Amino acid sequence: MAVQRINLIGVPVDVCRPEELEPAILELLAKPGSKQIIFLSIWKLLRARRKRGDFRECVQSADLILPISKSILSAARFLKLPVPVRYNPFSATINILSALDQHYRSLYLLGGRDKTLFRTEKNVHETFRGIQIVGRFTGYYKKQLEGDIVQSIYKASPSLALVSEGIKERDLWSYRRRNRFSSSIFLYYKDAFGIFSDRIRRVDEKTFDKGHEIWHEILHNPLKLFLAIPFVGFILVLLWYKVFKKAAPTA
Repeated sequence: MAVQRINLIGVPVDVCRPEELEPAILELLAKPGSKQIIFLSIWKLLRARRKRGDFRECVQSADLILPISKSILSAARFLKLPVPVRYNPFSATINILSALDQHYRSLYLLGGRDKTLFRTEKNVHETFRGIQIVGRFTGYYKKQLEGDIVQSIYKASPSLALVSEGIKERDLWSYRRRNRFSSSIFLYYKDAFGIFSDRIRRVDEKTFDKGHEIWHEILHNPLKLFLAIPFVGFILVLLWYKVFKKAAPTA
């Protein structure tokens, strides 16, 4: 069964079963040009609804969009759309790396500071022996170094470029430079290097499964309490779509 794309209040979301993830990755690897995987949270979904802007275009053109928020699944169910599978971004990243490992593909690491990047490379290499790490560069870099980074990725042409902390543009970094790369998949996951280097702890699986990871985030950043305001707006948009039957057909 192929990955199915639905349109949720104007934003594309992929219905990708766990058994479909590896074939989907291999299919992307076979495609020419720069590709992108996005971990879609409810907040990214709301941002992508804006009528204009790079982020909307970035999500609309992404090759694989994996939902990570429970609210996205509830919304699809509420609008009677096919319900996507929710992915834990860390577990999904491991699965993607496992697919690369089994097929002896290559990886580029972008982000983190020196110590974090070094430990990440070491741990990834020890865990995924079949992956060739063809390059790495720290985040928080000076603007004048960007040309060297882009050229390094272009020359290495990795199967996957894993982008993590220290890259201000996040998902938009690879999207805005997509025409400067040859045939790589780009994936931004802020916490990847912090977890791989054992610097930060990942959210407990039970906490994630219950959809309570937001409380973990609020504990570290109380300002995220204000996210309740756009969430109320999200609920109102869902009600509007429900009443006026604006849920778009699947693609």
